[in-house]
Amino acid sequence: MDPSTQQFQNRLRAEKSPYLLLHGGNPVDWFPWGDEAFAKAKREQKPIFLSIGYATCHWCHVMAHESFEDADIARLLNDTFVCVKVDREERPDIDSLYMAVCQMLTGSGGWPLTILMTPDKAPFFAGTYFPKTSRFGRIGMIDLIPQVRHLWAHEREKALQTAQHILETLQTYHIKSAGSPENAPQADFALLNRAGHELTERFDRKYGGFSSAPKFPSPHTLMLLLRQWKRNGHAPLLGMIEQTLQAMRRGGIYDHLGFGFHRYSTDERWLLPHFEKMLYDQALLVLAYLEVYQATKKPEYAQTAREIFTYVLRDMTDPSGGLYSAEDADSEGVEGKFYVWSVEELRALLDAEDAEFALTLFSFEEAGNFYEQSTGQKTGENIIHLRQPLPNQECERFERIRQRLLETRKGRVHPLKDDKILTDWNGLMIAALAKGGQVLNEPIYTAAAERAAEFIFSTVSLPDGRLLHRYRDGEAAIAGHLDDYAFIIWGVIELYEATFEPKHLERALTLNQQVQAHFRDAAGGGYFLSANDAEPLPLRQKEGYDGAIPSGNSVMMLNLLRLARLTGHSEFETDAERLFRAFSGMAAQNPTAFAFLLTAADFALSPSHEIVIVGDIDAMETKQMLAALRAEFLPNAVILFRPANQDAPEILRLAPFIEPYQCITSKTTAYVCRNFACNLPVTELAELLKQLTAIS
Repeated sequence: MDPSTQQFQNRLRAEKSPYLLLHGGNPVDWFPWGDEAFAKAKREQKPIFLSIGYATCHWCHVMAHESFEDADIARLLNDTFVCVKVDREERPDIDSLYMAVCQMLTGSGGWPLTILMTPDKAPFFAGTYFPKTSRFGRIGMIDLIPQVRHLWAHEREKALQTAQHILETLQTYHIKSAGSPENAPQADFALLNRAGHELTERFDRKYGGFSSAPKFPSPHTLMLLLRQWKRNGHAPLLGMIEQTLQAMRRGGIYDHLGFGFHRYSTDERWLLPHFEKMLYDQALLVLAYLEVYQATKKPEYAQTAREIFTYVLRDMTDPSGGLYSAEDADSEGVEGKFYVWSVEELRALLDAEDAEFALTLFSFEEAGNFYEQSTGQKTGENIIHLRQPLPNQECERFERIRQRLLETRKGRVHPLKDDKILTDWNGLMIAALAKGGQVLNEPIYTAAAERAAEFIFSTVSLPDGRLLHRYRDGEAAIAGHLDDYAFIIWGVIELYEATFEPKHLERALTLNQQVQAHFRDAAGGGYFLSANDAEPLPLRQKEGYDGAIPSGNSVMMLNLLRLARLTGHSEFETDAERLFRAFSGMAAQNPTAFAFLLTAADFALSPSHEIVIVGDIDAMETKQMLAALRAEFLPNAVILFRPANQDAPEILRLAPFIEPYQCITSKTTAYVCRNFACNLPVTELAELLKQLTAIS
């Protein structure tokens, strides 16, 4: 909805977040999170109605239309509460805390997230979506608000005691779950193998994936399994990974016309997606497809990665180089309308022969294969998907049809694009683009990664080098969280290995210093979500489990291990071990929830591979050696490059241990070390390949 068409205005009209701006014309007297709202609540002795969501959240739009755009509900809200709106993507610290409250009180969570709390930010009630009127056992806003008003007016002490109890319980759980790193279990292969066993037990052998409906891509789970396959050569593990990636690529969860993946599948077959597209999903899925391409050499995985990059660079890249956050599921108020087709539309657009070919290929039904989730009724429209791989001889024909349908689709009303640029999600895509540049030998991807990184460091950072979290419409704001630092470090490490420009490695080390200074939990190990000088919340959280994206702590563990191997600073490995033990107790109870932490543990436990190339970066023999390295799946390797034509190259300042490494007989030379023991240097590609075979 366009806020400018509404007669109301509230304080959200001055915000930058597309989600908050969507509510800027609500009759609800919304405040953004900040001192003004809490001061008003204290002054008027009102509770806070906190609503958290994001721009591409379908049920957030539903609740907004039902309740927040309704004058009667707005009047009740304004009379009873001080109302605060938060974009969860702008403030993951606020969202994480109050989502933990909701999960503790209700056993589940999701968005929109609804929290009632005191003027001191202490929650006493939590839930997700509430309809306008009560139905099917779910209380409606029109009944809930008067009950809360009565409670606050006549039994306020009860609400305050509830709030205090919630915070004390949450604090106790937080301390207990964090445990003590000194007494926590150490990393071992038994824990990694148990995670693999549990995933194998959960694997859907018919459709792929590791759950029934709904099905999420969870690429970091696939990356963990791929490392277990690499370690033990157990073929069924690779089979599960490939079946899942192939099923997703053929399913309706993939946009076969414009490319890129939708958020998740609402059914077990990967057919009916929740249609929003998130930048982080594209980044993590690219990394999974690239790794499986390295492991199998099957071109279909490289092709999928290229197509995702096509989507991101075409539709999700700002002229400045930064990367947008998401695209909505809805257009014209209907989820999926932009993406679905009727049989009649295809017959009208294509000649008779191509139309019948496409209808059969896409398994279109006259009644449609797309149905309303709320009613289960088919809509007469179809989601494009493939039941079988596309035959090679039909690729050219398919491409002609795809272009025709894509061109037609461009004329439809497009879903909302959330064009804010988030530092953490940009970090993930920088890592993916840089890895794609290496594996696919495509300089365009590396260049895009460098542009995005330069944008973050030049525009979404403070003069002292600390990161900000969000940029939009000319404004960079909100202090960076752990994920911002962890994911950007990941991205610039990949950029170093893609370009061998020392500035990228130096930036990783500088950001790591910021993490140690402002996020480190000196007592318990690991890192807090928010900095030590950030706005205080009722609880400072520290998370290790994965959600839709890996946790900042898990990524930091892998960052520390890679930086230790790249620079020779062993203290980083000590930090990584302490971090792991901060979460290892919880990981031992539920290992699959800590997939990326275990991926980092695999790096620490498996034989390490440090590879140093010495030579001229532009020489053909150097390029051939690097191409050979990048073609292999070497998840526990780091690669350094020392220029042979410089007396004191900058890299020696960052990685002084490679100073003795020299060219032999003026030829590009590779030094391959495995598990802290080095082979003899080689100058011939055949010898390097032989050593890589031994590693593999």
